[in-house]
Amino acid sequence: HVQLVESGGGLVQPGGSLRLSCAASGYTYSTPCMGWFWQPAGKEREAVAVIDGEDSTGYADSVKGRFTMSSDDAKNTVYLQINSLKSDDTAVYFCSDFNNWGPGTQVTVS
Repeated sequence: HVQLVESGGGLVQPGGSLRLSCAASGYTYSTPCMGWFWQPAGKEREAVAVIDGEDSTGYADSVKGRFTMSSDDAKNTVYLQINSLKSDDTAVYFCSDFNNWGPGTQVTVS
């Protein structure tokens, strides 16, 4: 079965950077379209970045220019580079193939 595990979250000061990773396993074919989602405390989960099988990416307006999603097919891993972090970026970050979800990783900007 498919498993997704996020890592790389933590406490960072405003203006700092983080790189989140999502290790995927259990796929019998090439990694499908993947997405990164965030869920601030008390709010709904929202997509912030997506990548397709051809490495084309899309971003929510609120993160364009600061977030970069990438994929390493050889490692079955997708990444989310987050720059110029703001307090509003504080959230649990999840990766998903739109069917399966990882447990999430907490990012706190303070």
